[in-house]
Amino acid sequence: MLPKADDLLNKVYGFDTYRGQQEQIIEHVIAGGNAFVLMPTGSGKSLCYQIPSLCREGVGVVVSPLIALMQDQIQALALLGVKAESINSNKSAEANNSAIQKMLAGELDMVYVAPERLLTEEFLGLLKQVKVALFAIDEAHCVSQWGHDFRPHYTRLAELAKLFPDIPRIALTATADAPTRKDIVERLHLKQGRTFVSGFDRPNIHYSILPKNNPRQQILDFIKETYLGKSGIIYCGTRSLTEETAEWFKNKGLNVLAYHAGMTKEARQANQRKFQNEDNVIMAATIAFGMGIDKPDVRFVAHLSLPRNIEAYYQETGRAGRDGMPAHALLLYGLSDVVMQSRFIDEANTEDHQKRIEHQKLNALLGLCEAACCRRQIILEYFSDTCSACGNCDNCDNPPETFDATIVAQKAMSCVYRTGQRFGVTYLIDVLLGKTDERMRKFGHHKITTFGIGIEYDKVRWQDVYRQLVTQNLLMVDMTAHGGLKLTLKGMNALKTREIIYLRKHKKLSKSKKKIEKATFANPVDEALFEELRKKRLQIAKNLQVAPFIIFHDTTLREMAVHKPNTLNEMATIKGMGERKLTDYGAAFLEVIKGRDQYIT
Repeated sequence: MLPKADDLLNKVYGFDTYRGQQEQIIEHVIAGGNAFVLMPTGSGKSLCYQIPSLCREGVGVVVSPLIALMQDQIQALALLGVKAESINSNKSAEANNSAIQKMLAGELDMVYVAPERLLTEEFLGLLKQVKVALFAIDEAHCVSQWGHDFRPHYTRLAELAKLFPDIPRIALTATADAPTRKDIVERLHLKQGRTFVSGFDRPNIHYSILPKNNPRQQILDFIKETYLGKSGIIYCGTRSLTEETAEWFKNKGLNVLAYHAGMTKEARQANQRKFQNEDNVIMAATIAFGMGIDKPDVRFVAHLSLPRNIEAYYQETGRAGRDGMPAHALLLYGLSDVVMQSRFIDEANTEDHQKRIEHQKLNALLGLCEAACCRRQIILEYFSDTCSACGNCDNCDNPPETFDATIVAQKAMSCVYRTGQRFGVTYLIDVLLGKTDERMRKFGHHKITTFGIGIEYDKVRWQDVYRQLVTQNLLMVDMTAHGGLKLTLKGMNALKTREIIYLRKHKKLSKSKKKIEKATFANPVDEALFEELRKKRLQIAKNLQVAPFIIFHDTTLREMAVHKPNTLNEMATIKGMGERKLTDYGAAFLEVIKGRDQYIT
């Protein structure tokens, strides 16, 4: 007899109710239907294919692009009593052969593979010899050229529809705008299936976006004010910046590691394990540290460099607050970031139409950065979702003011025009501030009418002006002139007609609101007991050599610290406490709770 979904939800995963559209998706796939599923990070996507894999006859084949993420899921499933293995290049030939033999013998509930291995003639031949329950294609946005992480090999996954026409396929992602969603469904031949799109909102994340002004110090102040001693990620645009950032923060007394593709595999794995398994670790990383992060208690994600687009930004910020507790996303940006991202797009080995798509997406992100309205509204609208003003972003906390910047903008644009529309921001500001040096004399710009006419502003304020003029499409970055600025047609018209131009006033970082944390539990959390439970969890995790959150999430421990169960039956009612975990760990955590109560008494 195959198990029922509701029984698995309760007995294996420890939950009484489904979240969002989970139930409809699970029922549809169990019945043999194909599906495209879009759900925000941390909303329980994995249950949408794991439960159907257990309910259907055969092995569930999970396609995942990252080995680290496979390993985390397999360890978590093992503690639930689910038999899962991965077959990947990080494992020895003997370990892979062992997993293959288990699969052929019908001893596995799920097998995780990368798309490159799945589509080999050898592996497809193996699948013809076993009963396959379903195919789950995770991170499905990699299929689409419209997506933010397109991987050509993913497009070949369409072959599964022809090779295994009677086996349900479910494609899942957390970030895809409307064109990307349409492209995924078409490329994977899922038109005859159902599409499930959940709301994108992550209400526990506070969004803040600020212009750069000594950015490392800005992030350090942010961490010290709110998140000292907590886990977080600092995303950097280049490998060298990642190394420099990690070293800088170490010198400031913080526990910061580096992660980028230029490091040895052993060094990357060691740093990732430390980040996953310990508290109070911050990772300075490139986007190579993106999808492979399943740590639920990351309290902040800070961007020291501008992401490629809104999808990438939303996915990267989605590493924060996966446990539903308050978290913060801080993005710092400057005109140099726009130049760098534009150069990445133009120098990429892609077709012209793809480059136009990427420039459009970059412009949408710049619009988000300079917006004067609710950040969350703009993000959700980008994904064809809606919300009222959120009250949990910097613009809602401290609505920005605008001012008539016509004269200031005229000075800035005129300086661009009179210096020949080929110089970068730093040089243009020097002209406006009247700084005479050898280069200024070489080009004769100390004699032009815009020399020294901008002394009412300092360098930071002029950087702010130029950045906003680029965002408003009055100026553009000319990559053929090594990142120099030139007037757009719109900017030229504005300069000639003295069009009224409004810009935002510079503002400081607003503090994250704590109202979500207060509303998370109806009763107060015994914080001292919570810390004792965390210590017990860490002890067990070290013995098993797994990440602590694989034993229990913080939210499960917090619920224990609220309700303080006295018996195993009471412990069974805690969310996240399935039968296997109750058997393996229930008594150990009961002992901590009882010991704490006796100590208090």
